[in-house]
Order: sequence, then structure tokens, then C-alpha cells
Amino acid sequence: MTQERVPAAFIRGGTSKGVFFHGRDLPADLAARNAIFLAAIGSPDPYGRQLDGLGGGLSSLSKVVVIEPSDRPGIDVDYTFGQVVVDAPEVDYGATCGNLSSAVGPFAVDEGLVDAADGEAVVRIYNTNTAKVLESRFAVRDGAAETQGNFIIPGVAGSAARVRLDFLDPGGAGTGSLIPSGQINDVIELADGGSVEICCIDATTPCVFIAAFDLGLSATELPTDLEAMGGVLAKLEEIRALAGVRMGLGDSAAEISNSSRASPKIAMVGPPANAPLLDGSTMTSDQVDLSVRMISMGQPHRAVPLTGGMCLAVAANLAGSLVHRMARPGKDGDVRLGTPSGPIPIGAKVESAGANSTVDYITTYRTARRLMEGNVLVPSGSE
Repeated sequence: MTQERVPAAFIRGGTSKGVFFHGRDLPADLAARNAIFLAAIGSPDPYGRQLDGLGGGLSSLSKVVVIEPSDRPGIDVDYTFGQVVVDAPEVDYGATCGNLSSAVGPFAVDEGLVDAADGEAVVRIYNTNTAKVLESRFAVRDGAAETQGNFIIPGVAGSAARVRLDFLDPGGAGTGSLIPSGQINDVIELADGGSVEICCIDATTPCVFIAAFDLGLSATELPTDLEAMGGVLAKLEEIRALAGVRMGLGDSAAEISNSSRASPKIAMVGPPANAPLLDGSTMTSDQVDLSVRMISMGQPHRAVPLTGGMCLAVAANLAGSLVHRMARPGKDGDVRLGTPSGPIPIGAKVESAGANSTVDYITTYRTARRLMEGNVLVPSGSE
């Protein structure tokens, strides 16, 4: 069997990596596109390593992006994100990726889709997954996105040029409503006869938040510790699926578990606390405003999915939410999230008014770097 060459670039954005494609280089048929994406990333892989592709066996490393010039007024490019399931032949388009969003603007400039003079570039991006707009601001030098700089983000070794992301009017990105259940906090009944308080918010992506202490945890556990807690992960999936029904994302918990693995996301939260980090150091409670451990595609995340982190920052600014009760008050809506890789600051402009609350924008900062470019090879017949 021969292989086909498809132009692509392999790019890190924030704490994620993905394969970037031009829409013009892909077939219009979605099934044909998905076949290319699965072959490029190496899914499905029952061993969970994606050795036969560019994926890395983790949700944060199993991603694809499609970029196209936009014909929408005031928009530079359209951005479509696909979450490639590691162990199944599926590509989930139900949510966007905040981390890879940081690489979209630089990609558009470097590929000549957007003209940018030296200095600060502003690229307006339409995300097709959520029908929302974001602005990317970054330095340009010699006609290309700057990569060198002194900005550091937890979870990525070294420093790089900063990329500012502003997600505009992010409420209701997946459900059409910032508070899709109609209440900031809900209580759901579990199969074991117990109940748990949840907070369902949809800002950049639908998320459900629970207090870690309701599961006997602190939201300071390392991902490897959580991976060994099969019972806890199963309980979190049960809560996620039930919350998804409450948010209108499916008709049954089984449907959410089987067909909507990327949305909603679920996280355990706790008050600021000292916590061990993945690099062996210790994060102190005065460095953070809120502790969080988020699950993505069934796996404990090594940092936090950026969209989930942004949604959490909104929840922390909603008076009365269980997240707000645990968070240390920040300045001007800023929240420092305590993750397994270190503190991540996110700013949210929230007008808190109960079920009628609104979000003007969410601001965060990332870095991005193109790692490889050329062609990705996929078996003939994948197209």
C-alpha cells in the first residue's frame, strides 16, 4: 500500500500539540477528512500510545486544526478544532481548544493568510465549533510571528514570545446559555443513592464543577495519583454524564458517555492550598486563588484544558457558585488557577446577576511554536 502526502504543520500551542491543515488541502467530505485525521494522529490505538501517528496518547496531544480564510465581515480566518479520540475511530468537534487557539493567529500570518507588519499583529478568528470570535495578539518580526521571548507558562519548558487571547462574548458556546441548567448550582442524585452539588457553566466550553472534598479529595492530587483511583474517575464520569443531561447536551447519561466525551468537561475544585507539582517543586497557597484538577477525555489533565480553565475563571466570578465560595477574591476578575503544572492566571469580565449573568470577555496568555512543517503521510484510501 502506498501513502498519500497531505500538507500540514505540527505545532505546539500552549500546553497542547496538534497537526494544522489548510482547508484547501483537505477533501470537503467530513468522513474523508476524519479518515486523514485519524491516520495522521494514530487512532484508534487500543494500546493508548498512538505510536503509528503524531499523537502522544493523551487528549492534549491528540488534536487537529483546520484553518481557512474567512468570508465573514471583520473576521480574518475560520478555525475548526477536532479532538481525536485515542482509543476509538472518532473525531469530536463538540468543543474548541483554547491552547491550540494560541497557535492559530501565528499560523495565519506565517502562512500568508493574514498580512501583518512588524510590531503587534491582531488576528480576528471565528471558531466554527462554538460560533464564537476570539482575538489573537502577538509580535511579528520580519513578516513572521515572533517565537523568541521571555514569557513562561506552566507545563512548558523554557520561554517564548507571548500570545494574548481575548475570547469575546464566550457565554453559551456549546449550549446557547451561560448557565444552561437555569441555576448556578444544582444537586444531582447518583446511582449509589448519594447526591452531589454541581455547578454547570458554559463559557468557551460547557463544564461541570464539583467540590473535591465531596469525593474525599483536595484538588491538589497529582495526575498519576488520580489515574490510580479508578473508583473516583468512574464517579466523575457518572457526574459528568448526568450534568451533561442537565445542561441539555444529550437525552441520557449513556448518550453523553458514549457520544460526547469532550463535552462537558469536569473538574474538581478546592480552596488555595500547597500542592506538589509535576516538576518536583511545591506550589504554595499564596500563589493561587483556587485549586483545580480537571479531567479531559477521561484522563486527568497535566495542567488544565485552557477552555476549561477559562470557564472555571468565569464560575469563580459568579457570586453564589460553589466555585466562588472556594476561590480567593482576585483583582478585576483575575483568577490564578492552581494546576498540576503550576499557577495559571486567567482574567474574566463577568456581570454577575444570578441566572441572568453575562460575560463580556475572557483574557489569557499562552505561547506557541511551529515544530515541523511539510507533509503528513497517510495510507492511500484515507482520503
